Amino acid sequence: MNRFFFLLGIASAYFTHSQPSVASEAFDVVIYGGTSAGVISAVQAKKMGKSVIIIGPDKHLGGLTSSGLGMTDSGRKEVIGGLALDFYHRIWKEYQKPENWKFEQSSQFKGKGQGTPAVDSESKTMWLFEPHIAEKVFEDYIKEFAIPVHRDEWLDREKGVKKEGSNIVAITMHSGKSFNGKIFIDATYEGDLMAAAGVDYHVGREANSVYGEQWNGVQVGVLHHGHHFGVLKKHVSPYVIPGDPKSGLLPRISPDPPGEYGQGDRRVQAYNYRFCATNHEENRVPFPKPDGYDPKQYELMLRIYEAGWTQTFHKFDMIPNHKTDTNNHGPMSTDNIGMNYDYPEASYERRKEILREHRTYQQGWLYFIANDPRVPRELQAEMANWGLPKDEFLDNDHWPHQIYVREARRMIGKFVMTENELMKKKPTPDSIGMGSYTIDSHNVQRYVTPEGYVQNEGDIGVGIRPYGIAYGALVPKKGQANNLLVPVAASFSHIAYGSVRMEPVFMILGQSAATAGVLAMESKLAVQDVAYDQLRPKLIEAGQILEHALSNGPTPKHKNAIGPGQFPGIVIDDIDATKKGDWQTSTSSSSFIGHGYNHDGNLQNGMCSAVFETKLPNSGMYEVRMAYQPNSNRSSKVKVNVVSSTGSKFVTVNQKDNPPIDSLFISLGTYPFTDQQPAQITISNEGSDGYVVIDAVQWLEVK
Repeated sequence: MNRFFFLLGIASAYFTHSQPSVASEAFDVVIYGGTSAGVISAVQAKKMGKSVIIIGPDKHLGGLTSSGLGMTDSGRKEVIGGLALDFYHRIWKEYQKPENWKFEQSSQFKGKGQGTPAVDSESKTMWLFEPHIAEKVFEDYIKEFAIPVHRDEWLDREKGVKKEGSNIVAITMHSGKSFNGKIFIDATYEGDLMAAAGVDYHVGREANSVYGEQWNGVQVGVLHHGHHFGVLKKHVSPYVIPGDPKSGLLPRISPDPPGEYGQGDRRVQAYNYRFCATNHEENRVPFPKPDGYDPKQYELMLRIYEAGWTQTFHKFDMIPNHKTDTNNHGPMSTDNIGMNYDYPEASYERRKEILREHRTYQQGWLYFIANDPRVPRELQAEMANWGLPKDEFLDNDHWPHQIYVREARRMIGKFVMTENELMKKKPTPDSIGMGSYTIDSHNVQRYVTPEGYVQNEGDIGVGIRPYGIAYGALVPKKGQANNLLVPVAASFSHIAYGSVRMEPVFMILGQSAATAGVLAMESKLAVQDVAYDQLRPKLIEAGQILEHALSNGPTPKHKNAIGPGQFPGIVIDDIDATKKGDWQTSTSSSSFIGHGYNHDGNLQNGMCSAVFETKLPNSGMYEVRMAYQPNSNRSSKVKVNVVSSTGSKFVTVNQKDNPPIDSLFISLGTYPFTDQQPAQITISNEGSDGYVVIDAVQWLEVK
């Protein structure tokens, strides 16, 4: 059994012979999975006076939170409460200690990523942190509340769940260890316990028709976030010999048809490792050349460079001590698109292979950029400043322990949360916490377009306001498992899960799940029968935020505000745009639409963008207009991408000039749109030479 097998934490999971039986241990609450949700669930159960244990395949506690995702995807922090907020307070307390600023002074740290402030002084919370600090906080919880943890224990998925009627009574590991409980919580990303217990679940994307959604299913023609080939200056050929299909496809491009817009499939959005990098020479290890490195796997990257891509490093988001949380960015990056489809239901052995392939791909991608002589020199020179930190992930060659399982199995529970609840088209019953992050899915596939070009598909970013999460989304249908709660692989459609799948929300759901489980146990009820009027006060007492005024959005009250509804056609305000980067809100202009307008602070860094998107009622020609507030300090070359039924067109707007239409809008032209696909306008500060302002976008049908 090789060393890498152990480093991935998989080896002990796969057995070819039976294990000796071990005497069972009994607890009130048994939690499978040492993710952030698992730890918080355990703390809440212990705070309520119950015996609790965490068992799971993890060697290290905290899941993604302690495995590289140090730039918290928090959404609106106002709706994060309870133990989740306490976690970020404890992070803040750790960074009050001088010894935790080993390579940087705390006063010098100004790290920001996607609008996330380093520190919230008012609430004494910190949202950017190093992996080992997060792991220490989780371990401190375990010590403080005397919670037993059995690590590197893998559920026997064939015969590891013992049930009496509809209740789980015990779970057994491959080691033979067995754990009896009254309440069980599946806190894994994969939903392994849930599946082994016979609970209904789904893998992949549902068709839009299943739940009456707009953003689920295949998303051909939808280009969000800049993680697609449409952002390049020219098309990229997918073939070994450019333009010659007979020469075969380059690696990592699927030959399969992508499917039709809105159609369901079994494909899963891409995974990656949120690896930690550093540019501090004393703490830097050069990016390693992985076993099995093959430069041919990155030929597509060279064509992307040739087509004008220069932003490889724009997702190095700074966390303390000159380190980063590094995520995917661009047409070909750390996301290993299309290589994880069978992971959710795979055997432990097959998952090991998938993890190894992902690690080889991602480390190889870094090594390729750092060393291949064909890479543009300026990018290679920049990469030379970076490497892996010596003081992180010490037992795994400085590489994260946990891959980013953005989505695996999702339970089909008592209540299924969909985009309709998130977007307030339907009410949400029995809120047990709130989410607020953008509806966000990474790419699902890389395919060949009918025109013979390469394209990515599946990337989505739809802005929303905070929303409640239904208690029914945490519990199976009654009769399937009446004492099981599932706070991570919870009951959400694919596109709704794209918002809920954030680590603070998992902590929120973990605390609420444990609270409900204890109430069910004390009342001798099925978890499906817990009365909300009894659960709600317990959650509020525990600090959970169940609703918030932000849910409905601010009503324009400023004397200079004009409501979006006062204009003809369809008007999307900037509050409903999907924004990336450090946008700032202002109301200082003499007139604006809605709550105010946003500007980029004159950053001129190419990292601020806003996507305005809508479904139009009819197919046909529409004039597209953009509202902004002019000033002499504005950019004279604001880049606007109009996506219509005929593709993308870039328009440059001089925001120094006064908008000619009602002193608010400028026309971007007339374009054909279809009611079958969303209309989309993206405004960015790429190449700007002053402040970039966003206020609203209007579509007017031309008849």
